[in-house]
Amino acid sequence: MGATAEKTGTIIYAWALMRNHAHILLRSGLYGLSDFMRKLLTGYAISHNKRHNRHGYLFQNRYKSIVCEEDTYLLELVRYIHLNPMRAGVTKTLDELAAYPYSGHAVIMGKLRHKWQDRDYVLGLFGEQEGRAKKQYRIFVEEGIGQGQRPELIGGGLIRSQGGWSQVFSMRRQRAAEKSDERILGSGEFVEKMVAETEERQDRQLSGAAALRKVEETISAICKEDGVKAAEMKGGSRRRQISRIRKKIALELIERYGIPMALIARATGVTTAAISKMAVQ
Repeated sequence: MGATAEKTGTIIYAWALMRNHAHILLRSGLYGLSDFMRKLLTGYAISHNKRHNRHGYLFQNRYKSIVCEEDTYLLELVRYIHLNPMRAGVTKTLDELAAYPYSGHAVIMGKLRHKWQDRDYVLGLFGEQEGRAKKQYRIFVEEGIGQGQRPELIGGGLIRSQGGWSQVFSMRRQRAAEKSDERILGSGEFVEKMVAETEERQDRQLSGAAALRKVEETISAICKEDGVKAAEMKGGSRRRQISRIRKKIALELIERYGIPMALIARATGVTTAAISKMAVQ
């Protein structure tokens, strides 16, 4: 998680790794949340499969993502996420939580050091002097112990359950706006802003014939630029130069246009698994 955050320019504020899931509060990097999560989940699945001599998918469902309004919810989410081990009974006290190695709480309390976690930003919200800020942060976390589960902070899941952003916007067109906004934590103004920005991105996302054209255009342009024949690329050549250019093509199509890996794989003469590995290396 930390290596992927540094590679993608992702800033992590809070996190907790549990037995069968994880919670992460982050600010996404240049290429967005999907870039970070693809590298994190695919990379972990590949390494896990190698260690345990297994094949195929590792995670059951798509990750659930919720956009939050920083001023209103950031600290609430930091506290809620870092209390996960206590709610699950993994740790019994705040002192145990401060020593728990699989949560960002120990980092904020100074018991662990992870340079990829933005500890200073979170502590800075509690005071300028580190000692006083840590004390105020601990009080804030302690006050949240009795709050238990807070469904208003962990709602959403609509994108995953409905099959993607396009289905969410279809629901909005069908006057189901209040449900489709469960993936956003924030004021009405913030919700409207986020939906408008996402609809604009959705309009730019390529699919169908447009995606096929963009794949062919990108292959032709990059192969010409690097002085190789597109036919050799499409024929599945494993020559080192071809492999390097194939990766360049794949990353361009995935990160800039959101083209599915399966489509890229067919066009470049390799398997979807090969494209997936390129995306996380």
